[in-house]
Amino acid sequence: MAENDQVRLEIAFEGGQTIGGTVTAAVSKAFQEALAGDGAVFELESLEGNFLVAIGKVVYVKRSSRETQIGFGSTA
Repeated sequence: MAENDQVRLEIAFEGGQTIGGTVTAAVSKAFQEALAGDGAVFELESLEGNFLVAIGKVVYVKRSSRETQIGFGSTA
């Protein structure tokens, strides 16, 4: 996966709240490293805006590297 590829992240927190965003592969990797580290907060830069994520409150992360489309596509 190239660094410019886009990745969709869905992040769930204690209590059931979720957020989602589209990030670059580099940001996705940095977020994964932050989850494994001992930092308290990570600034997640996404196409939808920037999020400050409390690392200790994250329950799970769903990562999708392919773009999904709903509806009918044109093959012409």
